[in-house]
Order: sequence, then structure tokens, then C-alpha cells
Amino acid sequence: MTGQKQRCDAVVWEAEVLCLLDQRLLPGEERYLHYRQASGVAKAIKDMVVRGAPAIGIAAAYAVVLSLREHVDDSQWQERVATDISGLRQSRPTAVNLKWALDRMQDLIASSGSAVEACVLVEREAIAIHEVDRRNNQHMGVLGVATIRRLSGEGPHRFMTHCNAGALATGGYGTALGVIRSAWQEGVLELVHMDETRPWLQGSRLTAWELLREGIPSVLNADGASAHIIRQQKIAWIVVGADRIAANGDVANKIGTYGLAILAHHHGAKVMVVAPTSTVDMSLASGEQIPIEERAADELLSYGGELLGVEGCPVANPVFDVTPADLVDVLVTEKGVVEHPDSAKMHSLMQSGSVT
Repeated sequence: MTGQKQRCDAVVWEAEVLCLLDQRLLPGEERYLHYRQASGVAKAIKDMVVRGAPAIGIAAAYAVVLSLREHVDDSQWQERVATDISGLRQSRPTAVNLKWALDRMQDLIASSGSAVEACVLVEREAIAIHEVDRRNNQHMGVLGVATIRRLSGEGPHRFMTHCNAGALATGGYGTALGVIRSAWQEGVLELVHMDETRPWLQGSRLTAWELLREGIPSVLNADGASAHIIRQQKIAWIVVGADRIAANGDVANKIGTYGLAILAHHHGAKVMVVAPTSTVDMSLASGEQIPIEERAADELLSYGGELLGVEGCPVANPVFDVTPADLVDVLVTEKGVVEHPDSAKMHSLMQSGSVT
């Protein structure tokens, strides 16, 4: 493929302004929106300007810097910043990276003697979170490819992915798409099928946009065609990201992931979940405790302002589902790889970073 373009960063920090690539407009338009207040970032997260658990956490971390700068001369700065952090926490309930990042910011603020000191410490930490996420993604790509080779051979293999867990959803490179990128570079990938991912079409708008720009062989399919394609095309691996992983290895991810895992189990394909340990929530014993976000009916009934369904029709619009750990063959994190995750293996991973 000629004329390949560089990946665009979903989150760009310019010291005074947070720039977010408006992913609602892709692939038609590449536009960055600029934010100077935390409240605007909270709305951007809620409205899906920025999405993907790691990217949401990174954006929220920078939003706390904006809040501190806005209120640095206010005698009530701690209360003002706490209010902004509360608003950020409420923007998306399922992605645990949001809570993880904000908890880190709050700990730094609590240890600071002034708003000026807090601002310096929080900005330094937000930049570190961003940079470490990008490096971790690349490392997970290496671990994922090594695992595929060990379990399935050199290939090249056919993959399927769901939603978008790429550079757009992270600090750069991607989790699931990081493994797919690395697999292509290493000659382990023949082709990747991309579910369109209703209702926001992250697969057709975002994943296809990322992979085709880099010349990675990719084919788009409707979500309802997945079973047929897994069987007919002999898909070897379903590779997805995650928004929250419970202490027993249950995985919350974009709605439709659970169904894909069931299909993979039936047809002999393997399921790989790729996520940083910041996505693991050890406070939740199982996926049954993960809050599942329900979004507005118009996301299903319309697109781009045009009504597609029957106006007034009752709608169920859960945007995540939970895949039980026993359907996950491999969990890849920056700390190591866990095969057939369970509570004991998850605790070992989080405590020692050992590969299980």
C-alpha cells in the first residue's frame, strides 16, 4: 500500500491546553478540540470525543492539571479541584482506568503543600502516565506475538478484532491493535477481520482507519457476519482490548465481545485480551460487579442526526458486556501473560508480575 500515513495521537498535551482528536468525526475529518477546563474534558469523555479506557484515563489525568491551573489562585482551590475530579469520575462508569488515574492525581494533591506544588506534581505524573502507556503497549505487542507463536505456530494466521483498541484508544500504538501491528511486522499475521461494532461503528470508522493507513491487510464485516467468518475463514485468534477486568479474570469490553468469545470457543479459535494492569480492578471479585453503562436510545435509532429506526421504539443500549474468564485463553498485560486467567493467577500477576 502506497502513501501510508502516520498514526494520529488521540491525546496531545501542549502544556497549557489539552488537545483531543474528535473521534466522532473520523474517518471523514481529523479535527482536534482544545480544552482549558476540566469540565470540558469531562463532557468530551462522556460525549465520546475521546474513548478507549487507557485514553480516557490519560485525558482525565491532564484534566486535573487544567483544574489546578484554573483554581491555583483560589483560596478554596482544593474544594474546586475536588468538584472537577468528581465530575470527571462520573463521565464514564465502566472504564476503570478513569478511576485509576484520578486516584493517583488525588493522592498527589493530598501530599502537596500548595496548589502550585500540586500542579507541578500532577502534570509530571500525567505526562508519565501517558508515556508509560505508550511503552507498555509496545511491550504487550511483543508479548502477544510471542504467545501466538508459542500456542499456534509461526502462521501467518487470520485474526478478528472488535471495537477499537488501537492508538486512538490509548497513549499510542494500541493494546489489541498493538499485538496486531506487531504480528504484521513479524510476519505472523495474514489478515485481520474487523467487526463494524454497532452502534458507534468503532470498527468501521476507527480500526479500519488505523490499519488501512499502515497497509495492514484488513477486511471489514458486519457484526452479524462474525460467526460465518470465524468458521469459513478459519480465524485463529480473536484479539480484543478491555475496559475493566475483575479479580477473577472476567473481562468487560465493548458490547459484542462476549458473543465473539462464545463463537470462538465453539469453532476452536483462541481469545486474547490485551490490556494494561491499570485496567484490572482487584476490588471486584467477579464481572458481575462491574457497572455496565447504558447509553441513550438515539444512538441505536439514529446516526449522524438521521433517524434510522422507528421513532419512539423502546431501546436497550448496553455498551459493554462481560466475558467470563473461562472463555479467555490469554490475557496479555505489560507485567506478563496469563493463560486461562482465574483469581489465583490474577493475584499472582498483580502482586509479583509473574508470567503464568
